[in-house]
Amino acid sequence: MLDVAVAYNRYKFIGNEFLTWLWFTIDTNPRFFKSVDESITSLNIGNRIVLENSINDASEIITIKGDDAGLEEGLLSLRKGAVVIEINLSYIKENQEWKFTLKGESLSFSGLKVPETGPVDTKEDIEGMVLERAYLYEKAIDLVNSLFNFFLKLRSSVQWNQTTIPKIKKWIQA
Repeated sequence: MLDVAVAYNRYKFIGNEFLTWLWFTIDTNPRFFKSVDESITSLNIGNRIVLENSINDASEIITIKGDDAGLEEGLLSLRKGAVVIEINLSYIKENQEWKFTLKGESLSFSGLKVPETGPVDTKEDIEGMVLERAYLYEKAIDLVNSLFNFFLKLRSSVQWNQTTIPKIKKWIQA
């Protein structure tokens, strides 16, 4: 049995590949997300993306942030062999918006902002508000789980090397 730390370090690349694939898919085929969830209005890159380029034993971290930041520097980093290690996403579904940052090495969420819930007027409304917020948190988690499951199936298929990798390389070089 693998030690947890060894397994974590050995397989953390898969989360980083997932985030890189997610950026590629958002950029080149945004309609794809309808196949995961028909009610998705959009899934977009938010105001921050972090890439890591490991050269020999050194590691270079590239952070692109800002509401109107261009992602050209990120694509340049991908050309040099970097992978996405953290991405901020905006997820819109049925006129509701979630914003969160997803980290590749552990697929952990940070800064998860869910849509507004109804007002709390009475003490009895508190329980409903808590349940509604839990439901809204679950929606973001379900989205990431669905996307990651699709990615794992794709990543372990023949299609990954034959079709997906060439498309990603073409996107990076464009």
